[in-house]
Amino acid sequence: MREHGGMSTNPPTRSVRISDDERSGWSSDRPRRDGAPPRPANLAVRCRVLKPTDRLRYSPGSLVVVVSGSAIERDRFVTRLIDDRASLLSLDKVRGLLEGRVPQEEIEDRAQQLLDAAMVKRMAASETVVVAADGVDVEERERYVRLAMANKRPRHLILIDAAKDQVGEDDHATVNELRRALDAGELGAEGFQTALRLGGGTVSEVKAILFRPPPRDDD
Repeated sequence: MREHGGMSTNPPTRSVRISDDERSGWSSDRPRRDGAPPRPANLAVRCRVLKPTDRLRYSPGSLVVVVSGSAIERDRFVTRLIDDRASLLSLDKVRGLLEGRVPQEEIEDRAQQLLDAAMVKRMAASETVVVAADGVDVEERERYVRLAMANKRPRHLILIDAAKDQVGEDDHATVNELRRALDAGELGAEGFQTALRLGGGTVSEVKAILFRPPPRDDD
């Protein structure tokens, strides 16, 4: 049985250790001369594009963001493959918990606050977080990536590439650009260390998503 992992994104030829206090040494992190607040940290990392396979393996405590232009296909995928339901988070789930408990006009803000808090709590405990993204916009993904980076958690993206007729008309251009950027290995600019695109038959070919180290070779 084949498997693909998100365990490491470093090239095998040479490695250079970077101390923790150097990792945020981007010029964008430094205070601006006019005394304005520092710019947001640069998210850029090297991203490895994974090939579809029947078992996906990620480091324990990773953040995996599952994105799709079709909420139905997204939910079908995560429901089938994420065994630890506590690790599976989404705005849809939080909205459902808030329905009838808070005023309708407050649900969106409260849902985002509670989702962020749940993610941070799990990340601080080095627990896996799988987020079913609410949409396909980069702004949502950036929010989750920044939470993961602040907690030094690995970051991975899975795109469920749904059929065109399952994607809202307003999302077609955004999905097309996300697909292009993923295939070109450009999602490192968003802070993702691995990215995987699944579409058509490759979605059903995935039989397991594992969050544990590979088995030790006893030979």
